[in-house]
Amino acid sequence: MSTVPYIKDSEFDSILTYEGPVVVDFTAPWCGPCRKISPFMEQLAEDYKDRVQVVKIDIDADKATAKKYRIRSIPAVLIFKGGEVVENIVGVVPYEKFTAALEKQLQG
Repeated sequence: MSTVPYIKDSEFDSILTYEGPVVVDFTAPWCGPCRKISPFMEQLAEDYKDRVQVVKIDIDADKATAKKYRIRSIPAVLIFKGGEVVENIVGVVPYEKFTAALEKQLQG
């Protein structure tokens, strides 16, 4: 069962009001590399529950947010804090890259 919800363009601004870091996975059902990092997003949601919000956006179904943040390649994971992009991780990377980026935001 997936613990990471998909959100719509219309919901995007409201998730940015979350007081901690927000991890947004820009993905698409046809994207093979996206499927490779999907378990990482699930693990982040579990490891950082109550401290970090993790969501996904299907770039085919909800294009406006992807366009706003100039998403050109997927998977693209943006980490927001205080409504601003603080990290931009593109491609398949080790889980530790995501945790290191989050730890930096949780410390600061």
